[in-house]
Order: sequence, then structure tokens, then C-alpha cells
Amino acid sequence: MPTSLTIPKLEMSMTEGTLTEWLVADGAQVKEGEPIYSLETGKSVQEIAAPASGKLVQKVPAGDVLDVGTVIGEIA
Repeated sequence: MPTSLTIPKLEMSMTEGTLTEWLVADGAQVKEGEPIYSLETGKSVQEIAAPASGKLVQKVPAGDVLDVGTVIGEIA
């Protein structure tokens, strides 16, 4: 069953973030714990790790500003 990738809430007041860069190509195999994208919040840029292992499917391009909880991809 695929694991959805969503914009996480990294700060108490965070309502949105910018997906600054995909660190892994669409369709590539990823391992749990491997950084897969960068997320910019009002205070910092953080690398977000894969929550599972499998094939990365990107659903949102880098550069978009997205609400917390928005699905940006999945690991199948």
C-alpha cells in the first residue's frame, strides 16, 4: 500500500511551506530515512526524510507554496 507524502507541520504557527527542491528523481527508489525533499518555512529550510522505502512518485513540482497536510507525492 502506498505511503502518502504530505507537507508536515514543523512549527506551532506553521500553516504553509515551500517545496524548494526534490532531492530524489521522480520514479527513483528511496530508502526509509533518506532525505527526499527540501521544505522552506518562515524560519528555515529543512530536508525531509522518506517515511518508508519504495518508489518515489512526485505529484507537485518544486517551487510551489503549499498548505500543511497537502499531499505532494507517494512512496509505492
